[in-house]
Amino acid sequence: MTNAAFPRLLGYMAGLFLIVPGVGHAQHDWPNKPVRIIASFAPGGSSDLVARQVAQHLSTHYGQQFVVENRAGAGGNIGVDAVAKAAPDGYTLGLATSGPLANNKSLYDPMPFDPEKDLTPVALVGEIPLVIAVNPSVKANNLSELVALSKSGSQALAIANPGNGTIGHLAVESLRISSGANFQSIPYKGDAPAMAGVLSGSVAGVSTPVTSLIPQIQAGKLRPLAVAAKNRFAGLPNLPTANEQGIKLEATVWSAMVGPAGLPEAIVASLNKEINSYTNSPEGKAKLASLGMTPLAGTPAQLREQMASEAAKWKQVVEAARISVQ
Repeated sequence: MTNAAFPRLLGYMAGLFLIVPGVGHAQHDWPNKPVRIIASFAPGGSSDLVARQVAQHLSTHYGQQFVVENRAGAGGNIGVDAVAKAAPDGYTLGLATSGPLANNKSLYDPMPFDPEKDLTPVALVGEIPLVIAVNPSVKANNLSELVALSKSGSQALAIANPGNGTIGHLAVESLRISSGANFQSIPYKGDAPAMAGVLSGSVAGVSTPVTSLIPQIQAGKLRPLAVAAKNRFAGLPNLPTANEQGIKLEATVWSAMVGPAGLPEAIVASLNKEINSYTNSPEGKAKLASLGMTPLAGTPAQLREQMASEAAKWKQVVEAARISVQ
């Protein structure tokens, strides 16, 4: 190689380095314009408020606006599908729940996207545990007694849930299958109607995320029997988990940040670090707790594993109970 050719070779190699995706430009310049966070649920609910809390923290940290855009519908699939089909440049992210990230894969046919192939896991944010509660007139003080009560009569005990295919529905079907309980799942159109059903005595109990139940439990209008999570819920510290009662049942609505497949590793690492910092901070823990959410943290790989394991877990229940949302 001649001395004249060597500088040209160096220049050529430098040019290659600069155009490799995710190298140089993405790390140093991102974000240089507003970032869109698509929330796969309607405005005003706890999940929407979580998305806005995280967006506010990221806006402050990066000095660039993170704007929440709500796209609800199809059990969260519409919003997450928009994320899956966006350019993987770091300017479209999604704050989604376990439905579109895991459970819906066995409920919707066809799915508009494949969570494992079409998304980049970024960070877990938090989870809202499911609670099973009954009308005070029901003669059961814990989950085991409710199962026994259901077996003692000729008619099934009616248990409300917030909708066909929701985590409240899946949890009751899982409990029915594993324990042999004589339950009948009654789907309502949302948490509030389901709660109204159990308060009026139209149904014996309700299975739904804890957030909407706390005021009625604290007022003594509903009797909680168990929280379906690994650990007790901080907002109801005296309520045992189902596992503590000898009944294997874990069902939560968890939220996570994701991006389109191919999101640059440097952007993923930066967002993961900052979201973990927020959910581990006193401010983040307090704000999430105010929404009935238990903070979570972890690596993108751990989120990917959770998406896969939860999808497999609930697929078994959906198939055994023959649940369909079509």
